[in-house]
Amino acid sequence: WLDRETGAKCYMLSARNLFIVWGDTPQYWTWIPLEDSRFSEGAQLMHVCWFEIRGKIHSKMLSQDTTYAAYMVFKTTYNFYGLDFPVQEASISAGATNSTRKVCLQGNDDDDGEGGVPENYRPMVPFPRLRLRRRNRRVVSHEENVALPQQRADGWMELELGEFLNEGGDDGEVSISLVETKGGNWKSGLIVQGIEIRRKKSG
Repeated sequence: WLDRETGAKCYMLSARNLFIVWGDTPQYWTWIPLEDSRFSEGAQLMHVCWFEIRGKIHSKMLSQDTTYAAYMVFKTTYNFYGLDFPVQEASISAGATNSTRKVCLQGNDDDDGEGGVPENYRPMVPFPRLRLRRRNRRVVSHEENVALPQQRADGWMELELGEFLNEGGDDGEVSISLVETKGGNWKSGLIVQGIEIRRKKSG
């Protein structure tokens, strides 16, 4: 689709178009139908320690000389846990430029307009799994320079993974990743719609 203000090309990689480690193993990830989505199905995280999602897009699919931002678009279940700490690492590689930032899918419960999961956010119905005893949550402060999720108008959440300048060229490629493999803790309850790439608005 096109950006309404500038006409810049935008694109969304569906969960099926992403490389998800253990994504084809139902014990760890399963595929579920989505009703309120651009795509008919999404990937639901059941239980993993090694969390790794990667996506690629050819630069020719985007507008030249345009700054873009990439967003993980997701929902959670009631049994969402394990993605608050350690925080995840998001990386974007475009041409000779590479950028990495810290992000946190499991944002703070008390949203103050600056990020996190707001109180009125409604997670999706839980998958059939026994509820685990909640651990003490670690609250991520804004001073830690960690990007937190925001609620979208369509009912999903989005987490900015980073930005890049698409300088053009038919042979270029943009690589995007979201990873947490060092903590060794179990993670569960994430539902991935995909990665959205759209023009970065100034300010």
